[in-house]
Amino acid sequence: MAPRGEGTSSPQSPVRQRRPRGEPRRLLIEAARDLFNRKGYSSTSTREIAEQADVSEALLYRNFRTKANIFREAMVQPFVDAIDTEIERRSDDLDAARPSFGDVSSFVGALYSVFREHRALAAMIFAADALVESDLAEAGVIDDVRAAIDRFVVLAADLARAQGIELDPASHQLAIRGHMAMIAGVATFGPWYFGAEKPGLSEDEVVAELTTWVMARYAFAEVDIDTRLGER
Repeated sequence: MAPRGEGTSSPQSPVRQRRPRGEPRRLLIEAARDLFNRKGYSSTSTREIAEQADVSEALLYRNFRTKANIFREAMVQPFVDAIDTEIERRSDDLDAARPSFGDVSSFVGALYSVFREHRALAAMIFAADALVESDLAEAGVIDDVRAAIDRFVVLAADLARAQGIELDPASHQLAIRGHMAMIAGVATFGPWYFGAEKPGLSEDEVVAELTTWVMARYAFAEVDIDTRLGER
């Protein structure tokens, strides 16, 4: 009989290579984005996110603490960044000429891409009124989205006033928020909504169409809502 420890070998666990700094966080965000988009927020667990990212669940909690926080990073932050980038760009030159089709199209395209790639964000926005007691609400995630939209509503009003356009506050609020909902819906709805014969348009063509709808509203911006109702 061979002495204990000689002539035998025990299986060894593969040595996990150390990942570059920040790589686990990136992998977790990518996995969370994919799972939230496919399964929704409530049906996705932190364990599933960690497994898909090939990262320990303990490391997920070390980076994000809660599922709501990883949703914020994976889904909400890209939207907030797109809004704040446009606010920064336009705030520096409020007195510039009225935005061109290209200016508006650039922002519409940015929002369309965000919603297209982050469908779970649109789902959260559409269901926000039913989520007031959820962990997303408690973590302030829903408020982050609303605050970004509020900032853009203020910017749009400032831009209009700089062009000498006085907007009815209620109709202005409805128009801006309605346009965002329209962009989110077109970006995220699929064959169930559009039917089997979904329009075969390229993304550029869709963005151009959405931009036309947005700009058409402001062709009538100086006509008050009572006058418009009277013409129905």
